[in-house]
This record gives sequence, C-alpha cells and structure tokens, in this order.
Amino acid sequence: MKITFLMPSYPYGPSGGPRVVYEYANRLAARGHTVAVVHPLRLKCPPPERLTAYEWVRRKHVGIRRRLSKPSIDWQPIDNRVQLLFVPSSDDCYIPEADALFATSWHTVASVLQCPAGKGEKCYLVQGYEVWQGPKDLVDATWRAPLHKVVVAKWLREVGDELGSHQMTYIPNAINHDLYRVMRSIEERPRQVVMAFSTLPVKGSADGIRALEIAKRGFPDTKIIFFSTSRRQPWIPKWVEYHRNPPQNFIVNEIFNRSSIYLCPSLSEGWPLPPAEAAACGCAVVSTGNGGVREYMEHGVTGLLSPPGDPERLAENLCRLLGDDDLRIRLAKALNSFVSRLSWERSADLMEDFIAGVTKRQAQSLQNARSEACLGSGRGVT
Repeated sequence: MKITFLMPSYPYGPSGGPRVVYEYANRLAARGHTVAVVHPLRLKCPPPERLTAYEWVRRKHVGIRRRLSKPSIDWQPIDNRVQLLFVPSSDDCYIPEADALFATSWHTVASVLQCPAGKGEKCYLVQGYEVWQGPKDLVDATWRAPLHKVVVAKWLREVGDELGSHQMTYIPNAINHDLYRVMRSIEERPRQVVMAFSTLPVKGSADGIRALEIAKRGFPDTKIIFFSTSRRQPWIPKWVEYHRNPPQNFIVNEIFNRSSIYLCPSLSEGWPLPPAEAAACGCAVVSTGNGGVREYMEHGVTGLLSPPGDPERLAENLCRLLGDDDLRIRLAKALNSFVSRLSWERSADLMEDFIAGVTKRQAQSLQNARSEACLGSGRGVT
C-alpha cells in the first residue's frame, strides 16, 4: 500500500505528535509499504489560531528559519525507506498519489479534504482535542468531517461520540521498548524530578514550576531537570537544569534513567508519550488527571493523580513520593509493568489493518457503483 501523512509544519524538536507519525511511518515502511511524510512550509488552507504575542513572534522566527535552513530530523531515527518530503505548501500538487492520506492534526484536515481522490482515502489521525489551539467550532467541525478517523485514546472516542463523529477506530499510542527501558536500578535512584517544559499554556508548565517550588521547601536537596523544544525562559528558576532539544538517547540515558520521578502538569493531553516513556525507564509518575494519562495510570495503583490546574495538590503528591521511597518504588514498578505491554508493533498491526480495511471498502464501493452504472445503461437499451 501507499500511505501519506500530512504534517501541519516542519517539526524542529521531539514533540509528541510528530513522533507518533514517524513511529508509524518507520514501521509501515519496514513492512514493505510505500510511506511518505509531507512537511509543508505553509498550509494551503491555514485555519485561524489563538496566538499570544510571544507565540506570534516565535512563529515568524520559525518561518524564517525554515526558509534559510536545510531540513533535517536528527532527534529521532527515521527508516531510510520513508520519504521525507519538505515542500512549499500543502497544495495537492506536492502530495504524492497514495492509497491513504492522513491528516495528522486539525490544521491539516482542510488540506486533506481538498485533495483529489487519487491522493488516497482521506483519513485523520486524531491525537488530541485541540480546542486549546484554535476556535472550538472549527476544531469540532474537523471531527464531523467525512474522514476515516483513528483516535489514540478512549477519551477522544468519547469526545467524538458527543460531537456526532463517525467512522472512529481506536488505536492507542505505545512505547519503543528498544529505546525506552530501565538501565539503572529503580530502588537506588536519588531525589531527581524531570519535567517536559513547554511555553504552551495547555501544558501547565507554570503549575509544574509552582508545585516544584513548594516541594523544594520540604526537600531542598531535590534535583530538577527540564527538557524542551523551546529556549529557556527567564521565569524558570535558576535551580532547574535545562536541556533544549536533547536527542532521545540522552533523554533515556542521562535524564529518565537518572531520575526517580516524572512530573506531568498538563491541563489536557491526548495520549502523552513522555510520562509513559519515563515510566518505561523506571520513573514513578506524578501527574494531573488529564484524559490522556488516564489511559495508562490509575491513582494510587500506578501513579499519583491530581486535578488539572491545581499546583498545590500536584505538589502534595510530589512530596508524598519524595518522602516515601517505598511508595515511589511500588508505583514505579507497577506503571513500568503496565507500559511494558504497550507495543508499537501491535499498534502498527492495528494501523495496517485499518488502512487495508478502508481501502478495500472503498475499492468495493467503486466496483459496486460501476456495476450499477453498467446495469442501468443496459436497461436503457432496446
């Protein structure tokens, strides 16, 4: 089969959405499929977005960088059989013909819908409820668009049901266990907390910093590490060790495997990779109870959860683990055991079956339509 993924833009760092796309691209290409990932410099049908002044300036800066730099992705291995296409726009002339064409965010749905039939069956890999990124009515409309949808989390399927969406298939994200694994004893880890930092308000980084400030009062020897795709912001405390765009091997070896706790303060997540990947490396997880982490976490069983937007409760759970090594070890091992069953090979099986089913049904529909047309033409002959 020929499969195309349309990205919303060119990713400059290891954010979750692009990594999920590249995971599928790698695995489908390894199975003999022809896979292309299209990175447009601009979208043919750009949707309106809510941008702060900082985000607007950053968007302009990134746009200039895209025009001046040679595109490359050095933060994740890409199978050399995957076609990485960096094109001027999402106009259909830059999109190869395929059996299936995937929108990979709400931004790209309009561009996919406008493509002719030869570009592939129109599909949508839904990785979150992206109302934090655009007008709710427009985001909701993408859910009701005539696309074959794959949702990465059960709570997203529930959102789709409420919005009247159809043709939804659930395929969860997973963990690359060849990379994310325990290499240092869970029992013997020091007080070290890691958090993925983001300037996006929905990621709750300000709440995370507030929770860490509270925890540091009771446990001043705790080491704090942030990693991010963004530059260090002036409001980040000086006691935070900061890493920008670290490669995956560094995250695994020098961050996750040297930390005892992963902190996730997000207000909303589709199916977040970093907490699960940290757990695969032996970290206990303290998180908000956003829909995404509930796909693999249960409060008091595999981690500690608190309401989104409540840094004091987040700090309370963080302090519980910093002060109780037995609890930390128990929760870390329980979550590690659970995520060990989340396999990208299994998810790729489901994705492959989904694409085969969609294209087969469409081929059958076209054949039936031609047969009916022929019969109708025959009935008109005397």
